[in-house]
Amino acid sequence: MTSPGAPFRVQTDEETLRDLRQRLERARFPRQQAGADWKTGTPLSYAKRLRDYWLSEFDWRAWEARINEFDQRIVDIDGQRIHVVVERGSGKDPLPLIMTHGWPGSFLEFIDLIDVLAHPEKHGGLVEDAFTVVVPSLPGYGFSPAPAGPLAPPQIAALWSKLMTESFGFDRYIAYGSDWGSLVTAQLALNHTAGLRGTLMTTPGFMPANLDPVTFTQEEIAWQQRMQQALAPETAYQAVQGTKPQSLAYGLTDSPLALACWIIEKFQGWTVPGSTQDPPFSMNELIANVMLYWLNGSLAPMWLYMFLDSSYTQIPAGRKVELPAGFVFAPNDLFSPAPRSWIERSYSHVVHYRVAPGGGHFPGMDNSALLVSELREFSRGALARI
Repeated sequence: MTSPGAPFRVQTDEETLRDLRQRLERARFPRQQAGADWKTGTPLSYAKRLRDYWLSEFDWRAWEARINEFDQRIVDIDGQRIHVVVERGSGKDPLPLIMTHGWPGSFLEFIDLIDVLAHPEKHGGLVEDAFTVVVPSLPGYGFSPAPAGPLAPPQIAALWSKLMTESFGFDRYIAYGSDWGSLVTAQLALNHTAGLRGTLMTTPGFMPANLDPVTFTQEEIAWQQRMQQALAPETAYQAVQGTKPQSLAYGLTDSPLALACWIIEKFQGWTVPGSTQDPPFSMNELIANVMLYWLNGSLAPMWLYMFLDSSYTQIPAGRKVELPAGFVFAPNDLFSPAPRSWIERSYSHVVHYRVAPGGGHFPGMDNSALLVSELREFSRGALARI
């Protein structure tokens, strides 16, 4: 394993934090629409509590120190600079693992998992299960500078392949992805297989090609109906971010509270859908995630939604992913768990399929122990089939 790129440490200047505080102090609140719950968006009462917590209790400097405990690099790949957190695993030959997040998450989704995955013997596990953990931030997310223009999942997958095989010099690795990370990981498995031994994802990654409803099973038909019902009230953000991101960006760039309410509402709706309860995450960790969008800007992360169409989500006709593939679904996710038969339309070797007993869209945060277990189990099975 080499150490590519330049070392990086998070150091936010005081003026940026002072400006943030002033904007929070001057925040204008809207009226509350009838029904003060989460159905129409972030409730006014929660937004006020969030603003007060941000001003009085949240400590970004503590988060900086926590992030800076890890080795971080800025790696240049074909002119695109990528922020990467890397932790070499214990033992003689830890298996490299790249973990890719999506929107509205960040690399902080995995921060509590990194040490557990890299050093299992310190947490009651076996050193043989150690991974060398590589967590890049998507271009324009976190501390990865914005690309010159929008990049689609296939282009990001090409960057990730070079990051792992050329920059770090790994001759084998596995990949995990959630949300957009699943689409990037699926593209890796289809088009950039050098060194890649298998993939674990929380969504199918691809839609099958040449869909003929006549061939659908009853289970697949019922699943599609559930998907349509679940997505109907939840996908307006995709339309806005995929068509008019520039207009939306002015408000999200000018108001930290607007940005937080736009993002955090998804942590509620995609984890406890249909509920009136607050997101099942602490305000401390939710605001830390929002801070990464505030510091780097909200526009570039929305560019990916320009590619949310069949040309990027549907596997090419006549092709299948041939590498070992694993899937772990959560019942409360935005995307209802897909039937195994549906997945096998796009993947030849589904070696791991699991529907978790609970949890939602952010398993690194609300189902971390299960995700660690699934990664270990999948890696053992995937490597055994090589």
